[in-house]
Amino acid sequence: MSTESQPRQRDAERTRAEILDVATAEFAERGLAGARVDEIAARTRTTKRMLYYYFGSKQGLYLAVLERAYLGIRSLESHLEVDELAPTAAIRAVCDLTFDHHEAHPEFIRLVSIENIHHAEHLRASPIREGLSGPALAVLERILARGRDAGLFRDDVDALDIHLLISSFCIFRTANRHTVAAIFDRDMLDPAQRDHYRRMLSDLVVEYLTAHVGRP
Repeated sequence: MSTESQPRQRDAERTRAEILDVATAEFAERGLAGARVDEIAARTRTTKRMLYYYFGSKQGLYLAVLERAYLGIRSLESHLEVDELAPTAAIRAVCDLTFDHHEAHPEFIRLVSIENIHHAEHLRASPIREGLSGPALAVLERILARGRDAGLFRDDVDALDIHLLISSFCIFRTANRHTVAAIFDRDMLDPAQRDHYRRMLSDLVVEYLTAHVGRP
């Protein structure tokens, strides 16, 4: 690659990243149907024509936003250093990572909810769909194998079971924050309750994995 082309490539990467940042906020707030490409272009240093050049269509931009959102948490999971931890400590580390990520990225929760409204038709068409699940399950598979070998974990659950168990609480806590507050008068994201819920999640998962081990 020539030195002349390198700045152009960096500029293109910055422009693409800026578009995705703005589009993430727009899609998370307004959904696929309500988001406006004109508004996204107006809030970036580009044009609607250039936006279509990078992503092809509004649906292409939406899919790129979804893929980046999933790749964000997958990258964190794949770089989580748990192989030197005891199995129960490693499981707690995965719980903590997911809890922290979902709390810090409410737009991810909204995007997942929106895509479920569309029956995941866009994710199903993603050329990198298989890569959006691998890291999460690979980390858990290694932890579960070590836990079983040590006689600590039950053997009737798999990595996806545990992934779903962890994700369900983390997603519910953010996605249902307002209805829980309206009905039960409790803010699930109250900083005063954060440590309690974070510990509760990892305790639940560890207790489930170790339940009935060594007992008939």
